[in-house]
Amino acid sequence: MHEMALTESIVEIAVETAKREGAARVRRVFADIGALSHVEPEALLFCFDAVSAGTIAEGASLEIARVAGAGWCMDCGKTVPLAERFGPCPECGRFHVQMTAGDEMRVREIEVE
Repeated sequence: MHEMALTESIVEIAVETAKREGAARVRRVFADIGALSHVEPEALLFCFDAVSAGTIAEGASLEIARVAGAGWCMDCGKTVPLAERFGPCPECGRFHVQMTAGDEMRVREIEVE
């Protein structure tokens, strides 16, 4: 399960940032996860408590926002929603779509005290 390693990275980013800023505790971590990133948000949430145990992020919550998939179709010149990687353009049906959103995974914000 690669979500465990990803969760470890999220906690590491939160803890290092909080310490660098002089915070004593991480209260909440806000993450953006793309719908096409092949990451299961539920698995991240499941792993978060175990990974953050024993750190200044212990007891913190992980808030995940899903980012919808989107792309630009080179054939019809439109920005279109994408439901899958390498899928066809929903407007023209061709497969020349450059993904522009939906594959990201980032820590957007950290709430500390």
